[in-house]
Amino acid sequence: MIYSGEYSEKDPEQFVKDALSAQHFEELAEEYELYQAAPPDNQLEYITRLVTGVLTHGPELDTYIEKYAVGWSVSRISRMTKCILRMAMYEMLYLQIPVGASVNEALLLCKKYESDQAASFINGILASFIKKELTA
Repeated sequence: MIYSGEYSEKDPEQFVKDALSAQHFEELAEEYELYQAAPPDNQLEYITRLVTGVLTHGPELDTYIEKYAVGWSVSRISRMTKCILRMAMYEMLYLQIPVGASVNEALLLCKKYESDQAASFINGILASFIKKELTA
């Protein structure tokens, strides 16, 4: 959702509301197993907070990415890698998700949607981010 939200012209709240609507789930149910049933309320709340927050705080999160991706500009980082980094940073900064859980989930997502090289890149950026921003 974060990835597709970057392409949306809707404000983050409306984008998330539409993406999590019963109608949207019905439209995608036959194509994607994930959409055959809406998530339970506690997951809907988490998804809403995470996606809305990441889309809203994108520029702030990109500042952190730029700071710790030494020698890389945000524009050179693949969109998926950037979304994964933003998600992990937002979880740690705003949702009080344990650091280990956020990093682990980021690496699992990266290995699923990107390359092992991208996973190393993400791991390095998150390690620096945690050391300098969260343990200072």
